[in-house]
Amino acid sequence: MDLAPRLSLMNWLVSQGLTGLPENDLIRGFCERCRAEGLSLSRGMVFIDTLHPIFEGRGFRWNDAETNESDVFEYGSTSEGEAAEAWRSSIFYHMLENGHEEMPVDLANGVANFKFMSDLAEKGHKHAVAYVHRFGEAGTMGQMDCVYSYWVTRRDEGFGAQEMATLRDLVPVLGLAIKTAAQADIAKTLGRVYLGRDAAEQVLRGRIARGVTERINTVLWFSDLRGSTAISESIDPGEIIPFLNDYAQASIDAIHDAGGEVLKLIGDGVLAMFTHENLAAAKRAALRAEHRFRRNMKALTARRVAESRPVTTAHVGLHVGEVFYGNIGSDDRLDFTVVGPAVNEVSRIASMCRSVDRELLMSSAFRSGLDAAGRNYLVSTGRFALRGIGRAQDLYTLDPDIAADEVVAGKYERYLAS
Repeated sequence: MDLAPRLSLMNWLVSQGLTGLPENDLIRGFCERCRAEGLSLSRGMVFIDTLHPIFEGRGFRWNDAETNESDVFEYGSTSEGEAAEAWRSSIFYHMLENGHEEMPVDLANGVANFKFMSDLAEKGHKHAVAYVHRFGEAGTMGQMDCVYSYWVTRRDEGFGAQEMATLRDLVPVLGLAIKTAAQADIAKTLGRVYLGRDAAEQVLRGRIARGVTERINTVLWFSDLRGSTAISESIDPGEIIPFLNDYAQASIDAIHDAGGEVLKLIGDGVLAMFTHENLAAAKRAALRAEHRFRRNMKALTARRVAESRPVTTAHVGLHVGEVFYGNIGSDDRLDFTVVGPAVNEVSRIASMCRSVDRELLMSSAFRSGLDAAGRNYLVSTGRFALRGIGRAQDLYTLDPDIAADEVVAGKYERYLAS
């Protein structure tokens, strides 16, 4: 590739990296432009480690012909099992172990030791070159310390000297664009994982100044586990975190599935909210989440009992009220959450579950906004003065007939789904 088209492709990579073009589109655009300028690529693959609670990294593929392969893939830990064996048999592992940054491979000869390269040879590719572009210490985030890639051609004569020089010039620029996109993905992932989905979006849109809040009417959820302190003291220390994680997963999945937003994990407690322009719809979503939570708990209990591991139940309080939603804290340590009397009240309502021996309690404000059909499924548990709350109020729970009568239970589920 001549100098002018090479510079043009570099400019394209930089501009698209700045605009935030997705990685798979970057790879496709890069390969198609290379081919248009005479660089006969038949396949390209780039992958990069990341910071994610489940995946170790993400990869991106391009082929010159239609395949069943996805152009984006995610991979788990390569530290054990078959994944570790596959990684140690790869050309990239060999390059890291031997300090190579570039490694050409004649796919027709001598590739048996490199699993991925052998696969390419079987598919008719003739020549490949692999790259490992390392980051400096300041540019490393966790395991994301380099960009891996390989480039393949079907030409019998393979990549010539000029084509190799072109790839040496262009691939690092592509790697920089990929790294930029990966860092943006990491920021979004960390925001969602540690702040919650909506809070992360707000922070990443620039709402990071202390005191930047809004007043909203919302449905609040507070749940905690029954007897978790006693259970934690009675089990092996190594079982405490899996115990808490199992039950947190059951509640968070239910809240997210119903459209709620998890705001905070407080020990074994979960604070969440459900927002909607129609508060009646938000309340129904909260009831739907509570119903799914009970189903999740039932399945979790069955699994843990079968594994001879401790089980428990959970209490849920539901309330509705006005809160301040936004940044609260100091100049250098902020929390994006909700505050206000309604938040204190929902936690007090949840704590009353123990006193009345119910797994779910709702405030009178929550009940009053439901439609007639929804109110018919609730029964009063009495009037209570909540600790730290200046007024007494009626609290409600689900009619026991919902659990005892299959016909009523079916009607309730249809109500939640409507």
